[in-house]
Amino acid sequence: MRFVHQVKRQLNVWAVLSFLFVLLILLPNLLIGTHFFTTPNENWKHIKDFLLKDIIVNTLILMSFTGFFTTIIGTSLAWIVTAYHFPFRNFFRWGLILPLAIPPFIGAYTYHGILNYTGIIQSTLRNQFDIKVNQDYFNIMTIPGAIFIFTMFLFPYVFVISKSFFQNQSSSIVENAKLLGGGPFEIFFRVIIPISRAAIVGGVTIVMLEVVNDYGVVKYYGIQTFITSIFQTWFAMDDIDSAFKLAGTLMIVVIAVLLLEKFIRGRKRFSYTTTKIRPIQPKEVQGSKAWLLTGYCLLIFTFAFAIPFVQLIHWVFMTYERIISIEFIELVRNSFFAGSISAVMVVVIGLIIANYTRIHKGIVPKLFSKITVLGYSVPGAIIAIGIITIFIALDHWIYSIFAFFGGNPLIVFRTSIVMLISAYVIRFLTVGYSSIEAGFEKIGTNFTEASRTLGVSTVRTFFRVDIVMIRGAIVGGFILVFVDILKELPLTLLLQPFNFHTLATKAFQYANDEMMSEAASASLIIIFISGISIYFFHKVLDKEGQN
Repeated sequence: MRFVHQVKRQLNVWAVLSFLFVLLILLPNLLIGTHFFTTPNENWKHIKDFLLKDIIVNTLILMSFTGFFTTIIGTSLAWIVTAYHFPFRNFFRWGLILPLAIPPFIGAYTYHGILNYTGIIQSTLRNQFDIKVNQDYFNIMTIPGAIFIFTMFLFPYVFVISKSFFQNQSSSIVENAKLLGGGPFEIFFRVIIPISRAAIVGGVTIVMLEVVNDYGVVKYYGIQTFITSIFQTWFAMDDIDSAFKLAGTLMIVVIAVLLLEKFIRGRKRFSYTTTKIRPIQPKEVQGSKAWLLTGYCLLIFTFAFAIPFVQLIHWVFMTYERIISIEFIELVRNSFFAGSISAVMVVVIGLIIANYTRIHKGIVPKLFSKITVLGYSVPGAIIAIGIITIFIALDHWIYSIFAFFGGNPLIVFRTSIVMLISAYVIRFLTVGYSSIEAGFEKIGTNFTEASRTLGVSTVRTFFRVDIVMIRGAIVGGFILVFVDILKELPLTLLLQPFNFHTLATKAFQYANDEMMSEAASASLIIIFISGISIYFFHKVLDKEGQN
C-alpha cells in the first residue's frame, strides 16, 4: 500500500515520460528473454553442441586478459601523472586519453597493415637489409593480437576514471604512509590500490563490456565470439531464433560480469575524517627516474596513438584523390546527421529522467535511475535484435490496418533511419544520463526549491533555472554520446537503412575488403572529430566545472 501511495503521489508529466523512456530501454531486453526459452531448432542444437563452448571461451579470454592488462597500464599511468612531476607530464595527462579517439577496429586493421608482408616493417627489412622473416612472428590476427589491440585502445577508460579518483584524494593518506616507512611501491599497492578499488573496477568493467560489444576487431581477425556468431546466424543462416538464443546467452555473460564487479567492489567504503582536504601534490622527480617515467608514458602513447595515427596519415596521402568525392561527403553528412539527432534525443530523455529522479525520492525513482544506468551494459547486437523485432511488429500492425481499409500496405519502420536512431538512443542513453545526473548532483535542489517557493512552476523552473545551471554537463553529455555514435559499428551494420553508410561502416567495409589505404580517410576523420571532442570535454568543460 505504501508503494502504491508513493506512486500516486509522484504521478505527473515527469513520471509518465520517465516511465515511457525506461520502458523503451527494457523492451528489447524483455523480448530477448521471452525468445530465449522457445523450442530450439536444428541450427541452435548444432551451435550448442559444436560451437558454443569455443564462443564462450574466446569471449572470456578476450575479456579477462584485456581487463587485466588495461588495469595494469591504466592504473599505473594514472598514478604516475598524478603523483609525480616529470618531463612532458602535462602533455601526457591529456595525450594518454587520445587513444579513445581511435575505434579498436581501426587500430586492428592499421596494425595489420603495418605488420603484414607488404607493410612498412617487413618491406624495410627485405629491401633495405635483405632480411627475410618468419611470418608467424608478425601475425597479429590472433587472440593475443586482439588482446593487444583492445588493451591499447581501451586502457584510457581505466586511466581517466582512476586519474580523476587519485586527484581527489587527500595528500595526508600518502604522507601518513611515508611516515610509517612505506616506499613508493608499497604505498601504491597497499594504500592507493585498496582505496581506489571501486574506481578501478568501474573502469575495467566498461572495458570488458566494450570487448563484449566489439564486432570490428574480432570479425577482421577471424575470432569467433558472441557478436560474430549473432551476425552469422542472423545474416548467413537467416535464423533469427538462434540469434535470439545467442543474445540471451550473451546477456547471462554480461550479468555475470556485472555481478562480479559488485562482488569485487565489496562493501568497504573509504571517506575523509576531516573537511580540510589537500589534494595530492605531484612530487618532483629528476634524473634517470624522471626520464624512466617519461619513457614509460611515451612508450604507451606511441603504440596506442602515434604509430596508427602516422600510418593512417601516410595512407590518406596515397589514396585521398580517388576517395574524397560526393559519396564521401555524404558519408560525413550521414554520420553527423545520425549522431547529432541521436545525441539530442539522448540529452532530452536524460534530462527528463534525471530531473524526475532528482525531485522525487523513493523506490520508483531509484529503480528508474538503475535501469537507465544499466542500459550501456547491453551489447549493441542484443539491442539490434530487440529493436528490429519491435519495428517488424509495428510494420505488421500498420500493414494490417492499411489492408483492412483497402489501402496500399506500407512497410514504414524497418526500412527507415528511425530504427537505427532508436537503437542509438537505447544504447547510449546511459552516457548522456550519467553526465546530466552528475550535473544535477553538483547543483543540488536548493535553487529549484527556492524557485518553487516563489511560485514558479516546475516546468518553468526546469527551463529557466535547472538547465541553465547544468549547461556544461548537458554539452558534455552531448559530446560523449556523439563521439560514441560516430565510432559505433555493430548497431549501424545491423540496422542501417538500404544505401545508408556512415564513416565507421565504410571504413570497416574497405578494411574487410583488404583496401586498408582506402579506409584511412574515413578513419582519420573519425579520429580527428573524436580527438577534438575529447579535448574539448576534458579541458574546457573541466575548467568550467572548477570555476
